[in-house]
Amino acid sequence: MSTISAGGPRNVLVTGASSGIGREVALALAERGDALVLVARRHAELEDLAVRCRLLGASTVVVAPADVADDEAWTDAFAEGLGELGRIDVVVHAAAVAAYGRFDEIPGEVFDRVQEVNVRGTANVARTSLRHFDDRQRGHLVLFGSLVGKIGTPFLSPYVTSKWAVHGLARTLQAERARGPVDVSLVEPGGVSTTIYDKAASYLGVQGKPPPPVYGAERVAAATVRLIDRPRRELPVGVFNPVISAGFRLFPGVYDRIVAPLVTRLALGDEPVADHPGNLFQSQPEPVPAKDRR
Repeated sequence: MSTISAGGPRNVLVTGASSGIGREVALALAERGDALVLVARRHAELEDLAVRCRLLGASTVVVAPADVADDEAWTDAFAEGLGELGRIDVVVHAAAVAAYGRFDEIPGEVFDRVQEVNVRGTANVARTSLRHFDDRQRGHLVLFGSLVGKIGTPFLSPYVTSKWAVHGLARTLQAERARGPVDVSLVEPGGVSTTIYDKAASYLGVQGKPPPPVYGAERVAAATVRLIDRPRRELPVGVFNPVISAGFRLFPGVYDRIVAPLVTRLALGDEPVADHPGNLFQSQPEPVPAKDRR
């Protein structure tokens, strides 16, 4: 795999930049003096991030609000960044949403919306980015999968389904470009302390939380920056990821019997909440409603 200006300034577009891993990636790249295009649904948060990125040393910062599931809006955002910077060297696609609940109790429109953002959004970002990279005969697309893109996790079916799809798309793109100058990488974090859990939809009576061991978004961002410097196909982030995925593959019966109790104990909160759609349909969700305890 190639390298793109390793150690030097690059033009990098980051989706999901308003919070979580995307935000930390943008901050880490700003410290290196890279030029940035920041994409997310929340304009105000992007503007605040842009100010901080400029203070940290980013050479240029372009704010381009868009929902990546909206092909037209995303295409316009990419075009805006390209128009300001002249080229895009790297695209880091970190935008994602999640929903909790038993599969049959999650509303169909909620399940579908997770697929729209996480699968269609990834396809939109990949399509536009790769066309640009192919025209330039160089570039690096970094997609975010997850440990759950390799295993099954109860009560998280929309997210798990979407991440299996992202893994499949990433591997297909890698196979299509195995002999070419364009790199496609897949980052696979385990439990990461980000707001995706707080903002996730829930139809389970409680809110989700990251499963242990929990890593900071800064750690994942630092690994992602190293990946940009030296591209590779896959980058797991989580010491137990290989053990968990091996257990899922090799001992499916045992895995299925123990995973639901473990998730209930380790990856779900204690405070009751009413059913709610989180940030799926609006970028700034209402506060999570308390569940009626009567």
